[in-house]
Amino acid sequence: MEEKKPPFASGELVGDYSPLFEYWRVARERGREDLVEAAMLSEADYELLRNTAKSGEAVLDLVDRLAEKIVDRVDPEIATEALARSGVRVPPEEARWYIARLIASWLVEAGDYWGLIRLRKGSPGESGEG
Repeated sequence: MEEKKPPFASGELVGDYSPLFEYWRVARERGREDLVEAAMLSEADYELLRNTAKSGEAVLDLVDRLAEKIVDRVDPEIATEALARSGVRVPPEEARWYIARLIASWLVEAGDYWGLIRLRKGSPGESGEG
């Protein structure tokens, strides 16, 4: 059975998006649809990707730089519970960064899908043109 992925995600960078789906589930259970929306990709995110990506930059560096812009949208308590339900117990701030990096990786995969950037196939850790 194929792993569930968010829209336009390829799985090229993230093999398991289940913690992100769990984050959305926990947020909904707590009546925090605003947090669900904040953890979805928007046109502003694609613009951020266009403005952040550099030609030849290592993809992990790009993900980290994007995560720095995304992390404030992630609730640490919801992230902690989502990861705990996924079997990972970490402090709230670490959980928050984990979810932010998942969203940033999804953004990079989606950017590749839409042709905004190009991931070099067969070159782990490298990004193409930005």
